[in-house]
Amino acid sequence: MTAPRPRVDVVIPCYNEVKVLEQSTLATLALFDRNPQYDWRLVIADNGSTDGTSELARRLAAEHPRVHALVLEVKGRGLALREAWLQSDADIVSYMDVDLSTDLAHLPELIALVAERGCDVAIGSRLARGAKVKRQLKREITSRGYVALIRLTFPRLRITDAQCGFKALNRRAVQLIVPQIENRMWFFDTELLILAHQAGLKICELPVRWVEDPDTKVKIVSTAIEDIRGLLRMRFRRRRPGAPAA
Repeated sequence: MTAPRPRVDVVIPCYNEVKVLEQSTLATLALFDRNPQYDWRLVIADNGSTDGTSELARRLAAEHPRVHALVLEVKGRGLALREAWLQSDADIVSYMDVDLSTDLAHLPELIALVAERGCDVAIGSRLARGAKVKRQLKREITSRGYVALIRLTFPRLRITDAQCGFKALNRRAVQLIVPQIENRMWFFDTELLILAHQAGLKICELPVRWVEDPDTKVKIVSTAIEDIRGLLRMRFRRRRPGAPAA
């Protein structure tokens, strides 16, 4: 008998993305068609949009059987991912940014790291050897500085990029760490990785091709403050018995 295809949920968190959502959805569905080795579903996780994104998400879900709309009234990228992943019963959950800054062709590679290579968590990296990136110098410096800060506070967490919007987890990782994540915004990714590391899960990196979206909603100063506060909270929180040191 043929083994069932792994079921994969790809989540796109959205906040006021009506201009790009439909194009990105259609491009993703086309990639699903080219990669039938997985049983794909696209989850549009709208969190508090006011520009018609939620209505568009519902329409796309009605038109395409592999699209599901999750509409939340509260803003929060991390909250949207948490809700989508905890509601999912897929074998593998993942997410990517709606602007498709990370080359969509990497998605099957990312999923394969979890489905076929034994990784519990797979992350795209813009700073790993082999990555190809186009972005402003100030954002490049900020990203590298943040990685250095992570290594200072969690020296055993050997990753090159915590914030790339391109990650996948297996069912075990979802059940073990996602309910513990407290942050609802941009620090969500880093908190996920710290918890995965402390739980002894296998984290794998994938060098990616990535092009900065000039309309990005990431605010450098406020995000940096949030990240520093989050790192301090995680560094000095009381770990559960048996968890590895930082």
